[in-house]
Amino acid sequence: MISSLVAIKSTPKVIEQFLIYGISKKFLQGDIILREDAYIKAIPIVISGSLRVMRTDDYGREILLYYINAGESCILAFLGSLLNDISRVNVIAEEETEILLLPIEKVNLLIKESPEWLDYIFRLCHQRFEELLEAVNAIAFKKVDERLLDFIKKKCELTHNKTIIITHEKLANELGTARVVVSRLLKHMEIEGLVKLGRNKITLM
Repeated sequence: MISSLVAIKSTPKVIEQFLIYGISKKFLQGDIILREDAYIKAIPIVISGSLRVMRTDDYGREILLYYINAGESCILAFLGSLLNDISRVNVIAEEETEILLLPIEKVNLLIKESPEWLDYIFRLCHQRFEELLEAVNAIAFKKVDERLLDFIKKKCELTHNKTIIITHEKLANELGTARVVVSRLLKHMEIEGLVKLGRNKITLM
C-alpha cells in the first residue's frame, strides 16, 4: 500500500496518517463513489485508477467537471464535508479504481494536527479551480467540435491509449449536448482524418 501512495505529493507524515485512518476499497468502472444530494461520510483519495466528477442540472442533463487521478482527491467533497453539507456532484469510477476512504471525523482531526494536510488540500483547491476555469472557458468560448476533440484527447491521455471505449450518448452527456450533435461531429472528424470510428469506440489519429 505504501508504494501505491507515492502518487500523493505530500509529506511522509501525511501519507502515514492516511494509512492509519483511511479504509482501502476497490471499485469497478461505472461504480458511484459519491452521489449528488447525499451526505458526505468519507473523502475519497485515489490510489490507482481515476474518477470523474459530474454535475447534473434540473433537467437531468450531466456535464463533466474534472477527473481525479492517482494521488488526488475531490475538493468539492472535502469542502462539503467541512460544512456538513450534501454533495453537489456525482463521483464515478472511470475505470477499475482503488480508493482510500478517509472518514470525515478523521479529516477534522488531520486539519487540527497537521499543517502538511492543509498544504495538500490547498494545492488541490488551486488545481481544481484552474480545471473548473478551463471547463467554464470551454463551454463559454469554444465550439462543440473543439470541446469534443479536446475531450477525446484528454481521455486518451488519461487511459494512455489512442482508442477509447465510449458511446456517443455518454460522450454527449459528459459534454452537456445532444447525442445527434456528437454523432454528426464525429462523422465530420472521421472524414477529416482526425479520428477513426468503430462500434462504441473512437481512435485518435
